Amino acid sequence: MKEVRDEAVVLRTYRSGESDRIVVFWGRESGKMRSIAKGVRKPGSKIGGGLEPLAHVDVYLAQGRGDLRIVRQATHRNRFAVVKASFDRINAGYAIVEAVDAIPADDVPDEAIFTMLVRALETLDREEFFPTLVPAAFFLKLLAHDGSEPVVDFCVNCQSPGPLVAFDAANGGTTCAQCRTGRSLSAGALSLLRRLCGGDLASVLREENPPAGGEVAALAQESLERHFGKRLKVARSTPATEH
Repeated sequence: MKEVRDEAVVLRTYRSGESDRIVVFWGRESGKMRSIAKGVRKPGSKIGGGLEPLAHVDVYLAQGRGDLRIVRQATHRNRFAVVKASFDRINAGYAIVEAVDAIPADDVPDEAIFTMLVRALETLDREEFFPTLVPAAFFLKLLAHDGSEPVVDFCVNCQSPGPLVAFDAANGGTTCAQCRTGRSLSAGALSLLRRLCGGDLASVLREENPPAGGEVAALAQESLERHFGKRLKVARSTPATEH
């Protein structure tokens, strides 16, 4: 296990022993990395403030024993002050890093995921954008990056152009009246899905309460959960997933 100097985002932390903390990062060059920050919970620790979830940091991880590297240094690149001042933005950020943490491979570089992650957090940190659909948009981007973006322009079963009346997360997209499987899909949700997947993301995120936003958030989350085979707890606790 080699030493690492990288730009990273903290995905998750949890306590270990009396004064240590396990820290999970996603690095620009390194992908997901697990590490231990020794003594970080002691008063006066020099690196504790740089290791909270959502932190965007430059990090130095030394070789350790077993599966964990040792955190030697972590310095902030962006503290996301706007995010931390808003409960809704913090929750949206936690939903995003939880989704990245659900990616199973450790120490597998994927700079594209790092770039998407940082851009999503930077979007949450801009007051011109509302946080409601940022996680959903990020989930859809993760699916597209993995070659599994939902089909929204025709029936995923028979390729008919419609009318499209349902969304089948298990099969990967919209279904027509003849093939109907999955959950019912409103016309507003179909339109919003097409905007999110079709390049109108910035306009959508500037709308405080886009029609069918909660419905689309639930569909995006269900699609990602089925893709990963894992439930996302934080996203399920936010109002945007209610329908």
